Amino acid sequence: MTDNMRKEVLAVYAVADAAVGAVGPRCDASGRCCRFTEYGHTLFISAFEAKILLEHAPAYEQPVSRDGCPFQIGGLCTARDARPLGCRIYFCDESYQARMAEITEDAIAQLKQIADAYGTGWHYAPLHHFLNEPREAGPNNRAGDSMTPPATRVPLPVVTHSGG
Repeated sequence: MTDNMRKEVLAVYAVADAAVGAVGPRCDASGRCCRFTEYGHTLFISAFEAKILLEHAPAYEQPVSRDGCPFQIGGLCTARDARPLGCRIYFCDESYQARMAEITEDAIAQLKQIADAYGTGWHYAPLHHFLNEPREAGPNNRAGDSMTPPATRVPLPVVTHSGG
């Protein structure tokens, strides 16, 4: 990942953070956001997000299951500053759900535009896929180091959300 790509991804984070902040969804501090299987959801992230997360996140035990996030310890996020979009945008607040979907769609569209601009292709998968990748790739590789997806992956179209 180049410095310019990283800056652009971090700018997407900043826009998403501002959009979430403007709405001010309620956080119950229940930890449901990090216990995926228990609460019936999956955290998908892009290769860009995985790269940034793994550059700054604390060490974690592998293999990582799809059940939850290894960075939630004692009910707190230990990778908060480097957390991916889903973590920045997701809140259990029922009154926020429609706006959450809009913010997510907009942010993902921006990440896809970055992938297109840099010709990296689009690699989007569950969190555990990227967290297990370093072990599978060997000790000298980290998830997201290869920004070029295999030939079997195809870029997805950018979908924009209009309205409010």
